[in-house]
Amino acid sequence: MMGRNQTIVSEFLLLGLPIKSEHQNLFYALFLAVYVTTVLGNLLILVLICLDPHLHTPMYLFLSNLSFSDLCFSSVTMPKLLQNMQSQDPSIPYAGCLTQMYFLLFFGDLESFLLVAMAYDRYVAICFPLHYTAIMGPRLCLSLLVLSWVLTMFHAMLHTLLMASLHFCEDNVIAHFFCDMSALLKLSCSDTRVNELVIFIMGGLILVIPFLLIITSYARIVSSTLKVPSARGIRKAFSTCGSHLTVVSLFYGTVIGLYLCPSANNSTVKETVMAMMYNVVTPMLNPFIYSLRNRDMKGALGRVFWRKKTPFSL
Repeated sequence: MMGRNQTIVSEFLLLGLPIKSEHQNLFYALFLAVYVTTVLGNLLILVLICLDPHLHTPMYLFLSNLSFSDLCFSSVTMPKLLQNMQSQDPSIPYAGCLTQMYFLLFFGDLESFLLVAMAYDRYVAICFPLHYTAIMGPRLCLSLLVLSWVLTMFHAMLHTLLMASLHFCEDNVIAHFFCDMSALLKLSCSDTRVNELVIFIMGGLILVIPFLLIITSYARIVSSTLKVPSARGIRKAFSTCGSHLTVVSLFYGTVIGLYLCPSANNSTVKETVMAMMYNVVTPMLNPFIYSLRNRDMKGALGRVFWRKKTPFSL
């Protein structure tokens, strides 16, 4: 392995998506529409939560951070993907590749922690409604947010520094549309066992444990709801949690399947599709899930925009 030519790699080449040349413009328009929708949708949620006092609650504090995370998460990869689809130069500098990997890990991990915080918030709201205000106070909410941001920062930095310590030889072609950590490890001519061990251990802490906490929270919610068999109560509980569970399933299902339970039969196309699901599709769907299916967001939309349009109404 170490006998290969260890020419210093100054840049990588992103192969991008396996799309035929005659379909390139069609998919470019599609991904551009997806990215614009992601940006506008998440910005809309941020604006509504900021301007409407009715949304100044713990749940929407976490949701605003999730929207910001989704906006940045998609922006780390989509502009470069769109540029490469219209350019004949798919290169990305070595430092730029590591920077992209860092922010992908950072905002991906942040989403994982925020989903846990939101699940706990729903658990307290449904199982302990009379104590909700006392439990989900400003100090706890701020502590959860600070802890999420700090842990993700250190986790992303750990993997980035480990990746920077590896040597890359002649092969600098990444069979992906972004600087994926597993794809970079395959290109390295160094011993990557330490990196793989850290990915396995930290992946369990950052992905599996939060996922289990979320499942536990919703199991407790279902159990608590069924103890008082009321059609209205059950409908309210599942209406409140349905949108959150949709996001959780999309995000964790693809990430865990891709990085923690990789299959030897996975093709590059299959891995690319799975990466598109959590990196592109999920950030786009979140605004629709949390606004079109949420009565509070619909009300905020009317209050913020209709109030501004009718300032002289009696």
